[in-house]
Amino acid sequence: MAVVKARKQDIDMLARLLRAEAETEGEMGMLLVGNVGINRVRANCSDFKGIRTIPQMINQPHAFEALQHGLYYQRSRERERRLAQRSVNGERNWPAKFSLWYFRPGSFENPGPCPPTWYNQPLVGRWKKHCFYEPTGKECENVYNTF
Repeated sequence: MAVVKARKQDIDMLARLLRAEAETEGEMGMLLVGNVGINRVRANCSDFKGIRTIPQMINQPHAFEALQHGLYYQRSRERERRLAQRSVNGERNWPAKFSLWYFRPGSFENPGPCPPTWYNQPLVGRWKKHCFYEPTGKECENVYNTF
């Protein structure tokens, strides 16, 4: 059962985002991007107040670097659509279980260390080249109450 409303075109959009943001991080990396996106839709806090749909989340200004690159605009593939659907269905994985932000430090070839905070929120963990940041309860209590 979906934890956010998602039409077929929303799943396709999310699938394209997963691929464009984290294809090199494997299926788990793409799921983690999906976790962060769905958290942003559900949490209604911090920089994500009023974000209620997948298209709003993806098209939020400055939210995803991948929208500046051609890979996002390619057709979605079945593999990524399945991963997007799993995210929409509420599957959450560490370190993105409650995360609202992720960041890839350094260059693509030479990832750097994770900063201890991002947007003033603490580092919760790393998956391959991406660092994940979870809001404090004070910043966004609601993200911890969505399931």
